[in-house]
Amino acid sequence: MNYKELCQARFSCRAFEQREIETEKQEYIKECVRLAPSAVNRQPWLFYWITDEPRLQAVKTSYHRDWINDVPAIILCCKNEAEAWTRRYDTHNHADIDIAIAIEHLCLAATEQGLATCWVCNFDINQLKGLFEFPEGYEPVALIPIGYAAAEDPGKNRKDTEDIWK
Repeated sequence: MNYKELCQARFSCRAFEQREIETEKQEYIKECVRLAPSAVNRQPWLFYWITDEPRLQAVKTSYHRDWINDVPAIILCCKNEAEAWTRRYDTHNHADIDIAIAIEHLCLAATEQGLATCWVCNFDINQLKGLFEFPEGYEPVALIPIGYAAAEDPGKNRKDTEDIWK
């Protein structure tokens, strides 16, 4: 599929099959994330691919929605502001931008591999900090449930091109 088709195919999935993700697909996605650009190539990120039941259940308790209980894997995405590039003119730190680029590489690579994802930011960060020992300076930014979709894309509601391009 071409890039536009890939962008159209990606959706926020909230229903997953209880099916393991093949190692080859996991490695492909990890490599696509590794290739993501970042400001001054700092790569201020760290990812955890979580499938083992104790840690998976612990992460699921930080997000209070029933649909997450059926997810076979969650990728925990973390940033490190101290490692990120900061613009000297206004001291704007680019860690959030860099991690967002990497996460979108992750989501699109997963879609290309026939997998589905959902970008989750509405989780209890303090609970996760209590569950994991993150390396110094790293903090969770997003959870990415990942797996095979058990439901169809509900469709996209996007603004018209004329409304976002001037």
